[in-house]
Amino acid sequence: MSSSYHQQIVTELERIEREDNVRILYACESGSRAWGFPSKDSDYDVRFIYIRPEEWYLSIFDKRDVIERPISDRLDINGWDLRKALNLFRKSNPPLLEWLQSPIVYRENYAIAEQIRRISPLTFSPRSCMHHYLHMAKGNYREYLQGDQVKIKKYFYVLRPILACEWIEKYNSMPPIEFARLVDSLVPKESELKAVIAGLLDRKRAGDEMDYELRINPINEFLENRIAYYERAASSMQPSDGDQDQRLDELFRSALNPSTVPCRMTKNSGPGGN
Repeated sequence: MSSSYHQQIVTELERIEREDNVRILYACESGSRAWGFPSKDSDYDVRFIYIRPEEWYLSIFDKRDVIERPISDRLDINGWDLRKALNLFRKSNPPLLEWLQSPIVYRENYAIAEQIRRISPLTFSPRSCMHHYLHMAKGNYREYLQGDQVKIKKYFYVLRPILACEWIEKYNSMPPIEFARLVDSLVPKESELKAVIAGLLDRKRAGDEMDYELRINPINEFLENRIAYYERAASSMQPSDGDQDQRLDELFRSALNPSTVPCRMTKNSGPGGN
């Protein structure tokens, strides 16, 4: 990451705090940069969790609980109110769980994110997360990887969720966000599949255009087999019975009062981040 973009992101987060009268509790990179395979022209997908003053929540009216900024200068920045985030966390929401383990963190001034991470194993739902990743894999496979000519870079957007399903089945935990970790852990060493994936990853990181090319049969065969398998496996998984509602209520109430929230050193990806 260039130092100019890093500073631009930090400046934009500070502007959001001033203009929207919020405290940003956590901000990180999502998308291909966090996954470990950005292109030269990839956007910066910045996601954050924020909280408003207490009186904002004491209202009979429903209010907008997201903050979004139009994409400009390759910056895609939006965030969720903490109450919205915690309600999604109760449902084991995979995008939120991915944010919390992003390797590129722009802001973590308070211990809120760390407290949520500690509860994560108690609320993690293998069934709902596997359905999420399977749905993503099936949609991208159907749209981009049919026929003799395919949009080659889209292989990553099917391989990653399918490998996430494999991780969930094998380890019964939230899969790591980094694509390379999934490949190293789950794809057999010295296999043709691993060699082909490694070649694609090298091309992607080098900034290769990777537009329409001939389909890669070893990857297509693997994906078709795994999609069919996880359609059966996901439907047979039992729903989670975790219940951490009281702890999440307590966490939310403590976050409303900054003086009761333990502070921690701000984590930044820095100019040398991924």
